[in-house]
Amino acid sequence: MQPDQPMILTEGLTKVYQHVIALEDLNLRVAAGELFGLLGPNGAGKTTTIKILTGLAKPTRGRAWIQGFDVVQEPLAVKQRIAVCPQEINLDKELTAYENLLIYGKLYRAPALKTRIGSLLELGGLTDRAHHLVRTFSGGQQRRLLILRALLARPQVLFLDEPTVGLDPQIRRQIWDLIQQMHRDGITIMLTTHYIEEAEKLCTNVGILNKGRLIAQGAPGELIAGVGGYVVESLDNGRRQYALVRTKDEAHALAQGDHVGIVIRRTNLEDVFIQLTGERLPSSN
Repeated sequence: MQPDQPMILTEGLTKVYQHVIALEDLNLRVAAGELFGLLGPNGAGKTTTIKILTGLAKPTRGRAWIQGFDVVQEPLAVKQRIAVCPQEINLDKELTAYENLLIYGKLYRAPALKTRIGSLLELGGLTDRAHHLVRTFSGGQQRRLLILRALLARPQVLFLDEPTVGLDPQIRRQIWDLIQQMHRDGITIMLTTHYIEEAEKLCTNVGILNKGRLIAQGAPGELIAGVGGYVVESLDNGRRQYALVRTKDEAHALAQGDHVGIVIRRTNLEDVFIQLTGERLPSSN
C-alpha cells in the first residue's frame, strides 16, 4: 500500500434497482486508520454503499477499491482484508458466546484461535458470559458479541452498519467505547448511522447522504463551522423555527426580537443536514 493510497476509495459509484436510484455518483476517499461515518436517514444509500464495498452487491456504474484492490475485479483480495458487522443480529442463539466465536474463527482459519477468543471476550467485557447461551444475552451484549466476531480474522477494514440501532443510550455508549478502542488499535472503520450524536462523538470524518447522493463530506467540526456556530430556536404560530448565526453575540441579538420559546444552542450535524436538505434526521431517543 502506497503512503498516500486511501484505504477505501470510490469513484462515481452508482447503484440502480430497476428504476430506483439507491446510490448516485458517490466519491469517497477514506484514509488508513480513519473512523469514517456515513450519516443520513433510512433509505439514504448507506447500506447500499456498504453492500457494494463488501462485495454483496455490484455497482451499476463506477468503481470502488479497498487498499487498492477493486471490489468487483478482485473480490477475494478484498474479503481477506475486511470484516462486516451487519444490522441484523445473526448469531446462533442456541450456542454460547464462546462457541459462536469458535465456529466463526475456524471457518476463517484464524490463528491462535483460543487465545484470540479470550482476548476479544475481554475487550468486549463478556468474559464472564463466555459459556452462556446467546439467547440469554441482552441486546447490547449480543451487539458487542457481533462486533467481536467480526474482529476474529484481524481485519484491516471493519464495516459497521448501524451498530447501535435500537439500543438504549447507556448501552449505546458501551458500544461507542468498544468502537473507539478498535479505532485506537489502528483499524480503519466505516460505520453507517442516522444518529447525530453518534457521528459527532465517534467519527474523524463523515459523509452525509440523502436520497442516494453525497451532499457533504468532511470533519464534523468543519461541517458544523460551515453553517454557523449557534442556532436560535423560536416558536412561530406553534411551529419551531431555526436561525443559524456565526457568534453568540449575534444569537443574543436575534433573541431580543419579538419571539417566544427562545432557545440558543451550539450547532450540530443535524443543522448541517437541515441547511442542505430542509429536513430533519430521526431522533436517537
